Amino acid sequence: MKLILKENVQNLGEAGDIITVKPGYGRNYLVPHGLAYEASEANMKRLEEEQKLQSEKTRRDKLEAGRRASQVSGQVVVFKARASDEGKLFGSVTAADIADRLNADAGLDYELDKKLVMLDEPIKAVGQCSVTIRFHNDVETEIEVRVDPEEG
Repeated sequence: MKLILKENVQNLGEAGDIITVKPGYGRNYLVPHGLAYEASEANMKRLEEEQKLQSEKTRRDKLEAGRRASQVSGQVVVFKARASDEGKLFGSVTAADIADRLNADAGLDYELDKKLVMLDEPIKAVGQCSVTIRFHNDVETEIEVRVDPEEG
């Protein structure tokens, strides 16, 4: 029995895959649970249309991500923070802080989400570091983050 998967099914395939399974498994499990539908001629055409629309959407999303990345590429974000004599911050600089500063100061025509800022852990020391901003699986850019100690 030929079916088209609606969702990813472990050991069978991913959404949109055309699979062949035993009739009982398809009729009694996959179709009733909404995991697949019959691979009829009409459904095959519908699948092709959905795949075309999805690839076009993916292409548009990637172009938009590239446009957005070009706006922040090479930016230098400077923070003033209270720090000890050894250079450790009283507090930290987080991904949200970086996103907020870029939104406020960089003149972006969109709102940068903090989830796009790839910061493993908050910055807790005075200094300079490079931070990746990932707009899309294939589109990312680097910015420079500098933390200077507050005077006085």
